[in-house]
Amino acid sequence: MARPILYTYFRSSASWRVRVALAYKGLEYESRPISLIKDGGQQKSAEYTALNPLQQVPCLIIDGATLTQSLPIIEYLEETRPNPPLLPKDPVLRAKARQTAETINAFTQPLSNSTVLGLVGEWCGEDKKEKWAGIWIDKGFTGLEKVLEKTAGKYCIGDEITIADVALGPQIFNANR
Repeated sequence: MARPILYTYFRSSASWRVRVALAYKGLEYESRPISLIKDGGQQKSAEYTALNPLQQVPCLIIDGATLTQSLPIIEYLEETRPNPPLLPKDPVLRAKARQTAETINAFTQPLSNSTVLGLVGEWCGEDKKEKWAGIWIDKGFTGLEKVLEKTAGKYCIGDEITIADVALGPQIFNANR
């Protein structure tokens, strides 16, 4: 079987989620860095756009398939390589793990990523970027804390690492940045 190839950017929390999931599952892969800054953004190259028309990272080539978007990639890894698991067996806890990951993935992270912050700076002024990001990071984490009060044990959902933990770590780092 060919070694998976991950197109990634070191500061991308979406890429980071996939790197964490690959490491947790013990999967070796080839890393191909895509700078979102250098040369106006290497993700905009014709070669990369052919892999991912949305011009985003991550992009994982695995098992003959080209997959994009971090959570579907992680779900694919979970379905094809279930051990160690990133989703609880209990259906309610499984839904809560997905809920937590999706809150970060679809609510908090996109509103504070480099593309959105660049547009906020362009449209509203560079001095508004930090305030914009802070509002959405605070709102997301405040809501997430209330959810985790009911689900957390040693980790986000009980005492086992789940997809929620994979999503949370990179977002905390980016929020502090």
